[in-house]
Amino acid sequence: MNAKSLPHTQRGAALISAMLVVSLVATLAGAALWQQWRHVEVESAERHRVQSAWLLNGALDWSRLILREDGLASGASGTTGTSSAADHLAEPWALPLKEAKLSTFLAQDQQARDGDPEVFLSGQVTDAQSRINLSNWFEATDGQRAGQLNPRLQAVMSRLFSVLGLPAAELAVLSREWLAAAQAARTPLNAQGAASLGNASSASLLPQQIAQLQWLGLSRETVERLAPHVTILPEVTPINLNTASAEVIYASVPGLDLAAAQQFVQQRARAHFANLPDASKALGGKDLEARWHTVGSRFFQVWGRLRMEDRTQEETALILRDAGNVRFVWRQKIAGILSPPKRESLLQSSQP
Repeated sequence: MNAKSLPHTQRGAALISAMLVVSLVATLAGAALWQQWRHVEVESAERHRVQSAWLLNGALDWSRLILREDGLASGASGTTGTSSAADHLAEPWALPLKEAKLSTFLAQDQQARDGDPEVFLSGQVTDAQSRINLSNWFEATDGQRAGQLNPRLQAVMSRLFSVLGLPAAELAVLSREWLAAAQAARTPLNAQGAASLGNASSASLLPQQIAQLQWLGLSRETVERLAPHVTILPEVTPINLNTASAEVIYASVPGLDLAAAQQFVQQRARAHFANLPDASKALGGKDLEARWHTVGSRFFQVWGRLRMEDRTQEETALILRDAGNVRFVWRQKIAGILSPPKRESLLQSSQP
């Protein structure tokens, strides 16, 4: 290499070095910009999540207030375990809330500020005692784990599976597994129960919610068909004839045909029943026991959905109204950003 070509070589190396430095700076700047964008998006999503959670908390508390005011106005649930007044589908709590702007519920600050997201709220309160309570199914015969399925409710479930067109084989599986799970749940955890605990360890857990019936071997389709008509409550409860579907009434009243149950639902749509004797007359003089049927309720299920921009948050909860005390039994978030395809699994239609 001669002396004349050396400057050209140095200029080429300098140019390459400058390009490498520019590329490195651009890469670092791009990475820093991406990190900053990511942090902003995470913070924004977390802020929306927290805001949605608090707004939904307020909506669910609103439903508790509605149920409490209804109970105080009608004198419902005067004593623990009983309901002294009728609950029916013409009451304020039974009216569904269609999706509406949250700002329409606010007395102040009606004008949306620039940049504020639109918030939409919808929900529904349903009578949990309008369905067959599977907690009534198992009857303990002593203080330990022995027990059996209640024959009356076994017949009710058989009639329900029949009217819904569900396979009898799945009812047999459900009966067997429910009995085993209920017995296992009562197994004492002590030295004397160690032997029986080994046998119970293979049993399925006792479901606490309808979707969990798949644990016991039911298909998803069967569970979806059963969901509007059965429930699992923390204690034994009767069925409210003022809110139950025709299928539930048909299954739970011995000797009643489906047409009579449908006529009963149509009749109560015109005027609800204030007591069991009135309901019995409307059913053609059928013998109704307070253990199995009632006209008032203590348990209610609430579903709420809040939509903010492209994000949604849903919750469902079980509420106990007892002697003026209205409290949550459990609450559960519903995953996903899209509305469930069928609201009937959570909502009780007021139509006959």
